[in-house]
Amino acid sequence: MNKPLLIKKNSGEYEAFDINKLINSLRRSRADEDIIQDIARKVQEQIEEGMTTKKIYQMAFKMLKGKSRVSASKYKLKKALMELGPTGFPFEKLVGKLLAHEGFSTQVGVIVQGNCVQHEVDVIAQKGNKHYMIECKYHSDQGRFCNVKIPLYIHSRFLDVEKQWKHQKGHEAKLHKGGVYTNTRFTTDAIQYGKCVGMLMTSWDYPRGNGLKDRIDKSGLHPLTALTTLTKAEKTKLLDQGIILCKELHENPDFLEQMGISKLRQNKILEDSRELCRSH
Repeated sequence: MNKPLLIKKNSGEYEAFDINKLINSLRRSRADEDIIQDIARKVQEQIEEGMTTKKIYQMAFKMLKGKSRVSASKYKLKKALMELGPTGFPFEKLVGKLLAHEGFSTQVGVIVQGNCVQHEVDVIAQKGNKHYMIECKYHSDQGRFCNVKIPLYIHSRFLDVEKQWKHQKGHEAKLHKGGVYTNTRFTTDAIQYGKCVGMLMTSWDYPRGNGLKDRIDKSGLHPLTALTTLTKAEKTKLLDQGIILCKELHENPDFLEQMGISKLRQNKILEDSRELCRSH
């Protein structure tokens, strides 16, 4: 029996290469199964001992892009979230839009008076008797996780704000909650603490089946950074204009015209963004 090849994860740890992990990640792209199996087989043939997961992803992404641009865009969602930087503001806007899609009225980047001090809150979300204060922790590096210090700090801020909220008229029956959204992952301690104090915790893949990747796929609210038809400079320009989602790009095609993008490329970009906007 062949000894399994060891590959290097983003965290620096090594693990045995698992073809099923690669196949499952490719299935998120919703490409045809025969394409997925073909890519997985070709990638497996090229893997060498000590290769990084990043390199493996790049190989698979390049092959997938050659078969289907839209599938490649779906496959690169995690990387697309990392490309929303360098500030965390576009990520905050994305979180606000996800919650708005889910029926909340939202405000992004609000100064809120706490019982002791003022706080700048990333997202305030309200629906029915639910009133949430959410902080967004954006990382441009997959290896950076949210440790227990993050929910500890955010929960203490929330408690200060909650005291003030409870004094307000009409808040007697409201359910106040603090929350953390991150585009990477939480450590086990962070999740344990968050659960213990009743915080809303959302990461790339937590809660299971309802993390960011699932909610973006279901809603069709893909960030424009997922598009393979735009250059990095063009994505930055659009983000600076406040355009975060493929959906917004599709609703404001004039931005592409103003940027001097050729008609042929405009059509390709809009075709891909229309496809990505479809919810599942």
